[in-house]
Amino acid sequence: MKPIYANRFRKCYTAKGRGLLLAGAVFAMVTFCAANIFAENCTTAGDIEPATRTVLLAAGQHYFDFIAKGDSASLRQNVIPSLASDFSGIESTVKDNQPALSAAKGTTRPPFLLEASGGAPIARAEFYCGVFGRNGQTADSAAFYLNNLPPGKYAVVILDAQTSKGPYTVSLILQQAASDWKLGGLYIKAGETGGHNSDWFLTRARDFKSKGQTHNAWLYYLEARSLVSPLPFMSTAATDKLYDESQKAQPADLPANGKTIDLPAGATTYKLIDLFPEVVGNDLDLIVKYQTADASNTNQAYQSNVAVMKAWVAKYPELRDAFAGVVARAVDASGRDYGTLLAMKDIK
Repeated sequence: MKPIYANRFRKCYTAKGRGLLLAGAVFAMVTFCAANIFAENCTTAGDIEPATRTVLLAAGQHYFDFIAKGDSASLRQNVIPSLASDFSGIESTVKDNQPALSAAKGTTRPPFLLEASGGAPIARAEFYCGVFGRNGQTADSAAFYLNNLPPGKYAVVILDAQTSKGPYTVSLILQQAASDWKLGGLYIKAGETGGHNSDWFLTRARDFKSKGQTHNAWLYYLEARSLVSPLPFMSTAATDKLYDESQKAQPADLPANGKTIDLPAGATTYKLIDLFPEVVGNDLDLIVKYQTADASNTNQAYQSNVAVMKAWVAKYPELRDAFAGVVARAVDASGRDYGTLLAMKDIK
């Protein structure tokens, strides 16, 4: 995610050095106050009232214990109403990760307190937390980007857990309801893919780049950035640094930011809408999404999926060095999709 720097904030800060350049994206060391022009405020752990910080840390540990035990029933009793009425996603997440977390202990990171004011949901809420420096984020800062966020007081509590399957993060989005902090979102991520962490993927990305394999390099940069961040809508100094480095390796012929790419395959040209790495089982596979008229026609979708995979790997054979398989997903206008997985050795 591209970092957005602090010229969005009001002049409410203490500064060291030569001050803030309001017209640009670079600035001297600045500590921002809670109020900003978008009525989205973030308080870091050091500035959260001690009693509130204690409650947040205790809530995070309490919910982690439910998750580690696979106790979805108790967790459901402590969620916000919208999740209670549609709990299947949370329940599946807990069930899928409970074997790894069952014997783990959660270590809580310093929490963040987010406040969104106003009378209606915010289409894109942006929270900038902590101290930003001349080059952007610092070791203890973070930014959060949330869509359609209702007004309210929220907290982000992240716990690290060392498991038999490697490091995991359990991230809880809490929402204040009277004196309680209810669960409003749950994200559980492994810190490694196939036994490899973010640094390993970064090293491989640089190796691919040095060999001129720009597509492999870009996709491995994406995986490195994903592994280093516990939340898809959170950026830190580490993710921003990876973002800046990866931009120099981004190929122009990949779908991005709503732009489709034409892929000829025999007499048909497919429009690719997304492409990214993803763990499937124990393998790192490549996901390729493309437009189709009707994904419910599974026989036709299967044939098209195979054609897309063959055409894409034939166009970029370097992918064979980086991925165990490819998943093609035919997506129609309604959002319905149909996917097919082939091992790389079976794509001929």
